Amino acid sequence: MNVVDPPSSVNGLSQAEAKARRDRYGPNTLPGSKPKSLWLIARDVLIEPMFLMLLVAGGLYLALGDLAEAIFLLMSVLVIIGITLVQERKTQRALEALRDLSAPQARVIRNGLETRIPSAEVVVDDVLSLREGDRIAADAAVFGGHLEADESLLTGESVPVRKVPHPGDSSVFAGTVVTKGRGMARVTAIATATALGRIGQALSSTIEVTSGLQHASRRLVRRFAVAAVVCAISLWLMNWLWDRHSLVDSLLSGIALAMAILPEEFPVILTVFLALGAWRIARQKVLTRRISAVEALGAITVLAVDKTGTLTQNRMRVAELYADRHSFRADEAALPPEFHALLRFALLATPTDSADPMEQAIRLFGANRLGTAAYSPTKATPVKEYGLDPELLAMTRAFQEAPNEPYLLGAKGAPEAIIELCGLTATEQATLSSQVHAMAERGLRVIGVAAAAWGDGDWPATQRGFRYRFIGLVGLIDPPRPEVAAAIAECHTAGIRIIMMTGDHQATARAIATQVGLSLAPKVIAGAEMDALTDEQLGERLRHADVCARVQPTQKLRLVKTLQQQGEVVGMTGDGVNDAPALKAANVGVAMGERGTDVAREAAALVLLDDNFASLVVAVRQGRRIYDNITKATRFVVAVHIPIVALALVPSLLHWPILLMPVQIVLLELLIDPACSIVFESAKASSVIMRRPPRPIDESPFRGINLGYGIAQGIGLAAVLLLGYAFALGRGIGVEQGRAAVFIGLIVAVFLLTLANHDLGHALWRGRLADNPWLLRMLGGVGLMLAGIMSIPALRTMLGFGAPDAITLVFGLSILAGCVIWLEVVRHLTRHTPLAISE
Repeated sequence: MNVVDPPSSVNGLSQAEAKARRDRYGPNTLPGSKPKSLWLIARDVLIEPMFLMLLVAGGLYLALGDLAEAIFLLMSVLVIIGITLVQERKTQRALEALRDLSAPQARVIRNGLETRIPSAEVVVDDVLSLREGDRIAADAAVFGGHLEADESLLTGESVPVRKVPHPGDSSVFAGTVVTKGRGMARVTAIATATALGRIGQALSSTIEVTSGLQHASRRLVRRFAVAAVVCAISLWLMNWLWDRHSLVDSLLSGIALAMAILPEEFPVILTVFLALGAWRIARQKVLTRRISAVEALGAITVLAVDKTGTLTQNRMRVAELYADRHSFRADEAALPPEFHALLRFALLATPTDSADPMEQAIRLFGANRLGTAAYSPTKATPVKEYGLDPELLAMTRAFQEAPNEPYLLGAKGAPEAIIELCGLTATEQATLSSQVHAMAERGLRVIGVAAAAWGDGDWPATQRGFRYRFIGLVGLIDPPRPEVAAAIAECHTAGIRIIMMTGDHQATARAIATQVGLSLAPKVIAGAEMDALTDEQLGERLRHADVCARVQPTQKLRLVKTLQQQGEVVGMTGDGVNDAPALKAANVGVAMGERGTDVAREAAALVLLDDNFASLVVAVRQGRRIYDNITKATRFVVAVHIPIVALALVPSLLHWPILLMPVQIVLLELLIDPACSIVFESAKASSVIMRRPPRPIDESPFRGINLGYGIAQGIGLAAVLLLGYAFALGRGIGVEQGRAAVFIGLIVAVFLLTLANHDLGHALWRGRLADNPWLLRMLGGVGLMLAGIMSIPALRTMLGFGAPDAITLVFGLSILAGCVIWLEVVRHLTRHTPLAISE
């Protein structure tokens, strides 16, 4: 893979050349985990306790010679396994799609144009465009620019290594991170031919972290499994030794009880809901890199968001110039001569290949107003550069227009930094500060510009070593996104605080905050103030702050930790290398997809693909919907298992004829499983979902009020069904007819429970079936099942039911009426509880 002819020019490979090389040498990937096969999925399903018991029951029917029952049971088992496989595979495909979206990206030059492609599509001799924060996709040789790379992944050394276009210093390696600068590099090796591949290390990849809810559900199911086995053995022995039922019938009854007790739906609910929820959120331009973040979305109490590109359009343009006490608005026709020097030195201080929106805006304005001849030195590589420093927010670039002439220096940066470098008098400082404040109050981001000259001699260690003269101010504007104001208002209604973080001047930040509706009178805290405060003092200030201005990326981690110490659940956005620690520390770290660095994306739980705050608010709404639906499904599972357990257990305790057998429970599972994994997952969000405060982060669908609601529903339905069975036996109705009527009532009760828990706010007869098309489909399934039981003799015989008659139908309708009345009583009595109000 190393020996390939180089491209003909720095324009990079053509798409056709790249495709041919990829077809020949394969993708730029290291050996990794393969997708889970259907056989492995099936194996995992088959070793679940529920399915083991079903297989044992089917074997017992075969041993007894009940071929029809055995075939039906085993075929039903296959159907249930098929449903589970479909859901598992759907979940896996969703996760694989998310992994594909979150795969590392690389900037390459193809057909002379820079484009972003998945790292797997990089081929030898591709030209990489490298920038600060990029994770390098392949081994390459730098041939343009200057950069530094963190190679600790390979060497263990944390000090970045300088890379320049010279032999011995130009090699960069796959998996390492650009920490500073920009450059162009030609790929020399990919995949296993890279240094990373040769030493056998695997690149970091997205790991699906098991959520807290998933851990809790699995613990709960394990405990129920132990209880189910103990109860099943006890019932088997009681039926056999006490009620004198046959050994096999007693064993089948015990298996039925264990199947009734096991809430095996809980892991399915959480796995399917979280994975498909992540897929749904991805359709809203928010990529989930860690599934555990989905459940945390609904608990966010504070969103700390960047201004530029998130709240604003990230389309900077020059709006105003200030020089020699005169102002010039960018929409005026001609640029007066007194502003030429300001614009020229602003261009000198601006890199030609910058991706920064402000620098691009300056270059575009300069090209339109001055033409290229006026700033020809900027086409050359600077002989010296001083980058931004956290202690001095300014940068300087030096050029030499002609041999033996002094070097010409252009500097730009925060106005206060430029004023400091120029050593202005107190009066001059006051005048300029007033002008900066006035421009900032109009929502402009203000940049100061200065000039200097340097003769021969050693270059100063810092920018403070030059004697600058002040040239003027450049005001840029980045209009707010039109949809942000409504999104912020929605957050306020939902009890979520928004704190805007920006490097802008306080007045600029305050103006933008007012425009987007953050507050009528935004309270601002500056980065310099933060450094002077203790954690306790900062925490108190943040309780009331709307904006953090002039904030440095290194200060964001402290902001996150301080907010968390106050009990807040923090969502934070970021895009730079220095944002990574704060993104990782936040409860929900959100990286920018368009302008974010690979390092930021890897540290974050979510990636905002369009960098739009409104998309993040949509994700929060979806996160709340997913949690609500998990809560509904959990409540349904608890409610539906209680009558099944009661119908399997109580008849044996009271010496009644056995009511439920495994074959009947399998039939019920054909309704219960789709209700859990399909109907509730697709339920729409509540109309008040963004008009209630965030839930506590430690809240769970397994909390007492939710389980208690389901238990109350289930106990009442169990009582109605058992009373119906007792009535049938007492009135001399045949056991088969009574069993059929009760089972039909149980089937209908499953649908009623689905309808009741789908929406606690409406009576059953006002159930809005049209809100969820799967409710109508489930109703159709219930109708088909009932029609089959009543009209197919072989099916009735297999289930142990008698032929329905008028008495059976009246009896069944009475049971149905009792179930409806009980569910409405529970809803009425609990309509003022927090659970009911929230829905």
